[in-house]
Amino acid sequence: MSKKRGHFETAVIHEGYDSKNMLGSLTPPIFQTSTYTFETAEQGERRFAGEEDGYIYSRLGNPTVRILEDRIAVLENGEKGLAFGSGMAAVSAVLVALTKANDHIVCSSGLYGCTFGLLSMMKEKYNMKTDYIDMKTKAELRAAIRPETAVIYVETPINPTMRLVDLEMVAEVAKEHDIPVVVDNTFSTPYLQRPLELGCDVVIHSATKYIGGHGDVIAGLAVGKQSFIDLVARTTLKDMGGVISPFDAWLLLRGLKTLPVRLDRHCDNAEKIVEKLKKHHNIAHIYYPGDKHNPDFAIMEKQMKRGGGVISFEIKGDKKCAQKLLNRLAFMKIAVSLGDAETLIEHPATMTHAVIPAETRGEMGISDQLIRLSVGLEAWQDIWSDLEQALNQI
Repeated sequence: MSKKRGHFETAVIHEGYDSKNMLGSLTPPIFQTSTYTFETAEQGERRFAGEEDGYIYSRLGNPTVRILEDRIAVLENGEKGLAFGSGMAAVSAVLVALTKANDHIVCSSGLYGCTFGLLSMMKEKYNMKTDYIDMKTKAELRAAIRPETAVIYVETPINPTMRLVDLEMVAEVAKEHDIPVVVDNTFSTPYLQRPLELGCDVVIHSATKYIGGHGDVIAGLAVGKQSFIDLVARTTLKDMGGVISPFDAWLLLRGLKTLPVRLDRHCDNAEKIVEKLKKHHNIAHIYYPGDKHNPDFAIMEKQMKRGGGVISFEIKGDKKCAQKLLNRLAFMKIAVSLGDAETLIEHPATMTHAVIPAETRGEMGISDQLIRLSVGLEAWQDIWSDLEQALNQI
């Protein structure tokens, strides 16, 4: 890993790329190739044996992808990064690399629906157990750890309840038992939160979201120690094949350049919308880490730069009222992603988290009244005007 060039805002634009090595091209080229030629048969032998650096086949490595991997590693303050064809490809590759049949995982009490689906499948196929806990105290976490516990997996903020987990506390307990901590950092990105600096071991991103930022790419990233990332690269990424295309890597490099500017605007807008939601008569509860009245605000101040661009809130009413709210919106888009320029809104219980059984959703705090709002880059006054008129109709 190279040394970060100046501040985050500078590294996010320049890190991992030198135009002098690419005929002076200001923008990194797209190496749109599936394979690479060898000068001699002996060179091919050396590369396959790992005795010589160089590219072999784009499933194993690509120059455009490498720039992205080097850049995200520096931004997360990790040793090495790895890019994947989707966020779930990253989650799957990391968890499979860290576990075996009959292992046990301790997981935060809420998480993305597809991650829950993956853990359920791993239970069915490999008898792997998962316990979902709040992770509020060291005692609770210690009590959940078993001799066969292989991973502690954390989302923070948790999707979609926006609850926070104290990563430094989790890392301290994990180190007592020599258990790796994996953190899904999608909602915060390294601009707002850097789990590796808090003692965690692996960071995962759905780069589809804020890192891409424009709703035009599906991708995932992982960052950690070089020894572990190298293991994933030569096993679960290579053999399961969840690789990213060079063009998608190029789109992420383009999106990364504006990440700090975009996230500042997302946060500004979200903070203003939260204040407006507090005063509306059809709102029952608001869940936003940056709200001073949020029970996890102290954790936010400790480990996050700002509260982020996602707000969840519960309306007064039932599922039909929640769906009516979404259907009454004028320009805001009903969609299940987040982190795009457009403001996106969804109903977790019937969309992103529908795969989770209703009883378990209830235990996670995902009610039929819960709405998740990814606040976009539009004028906040227009976002609120659209949301307010829809709220008034339920």
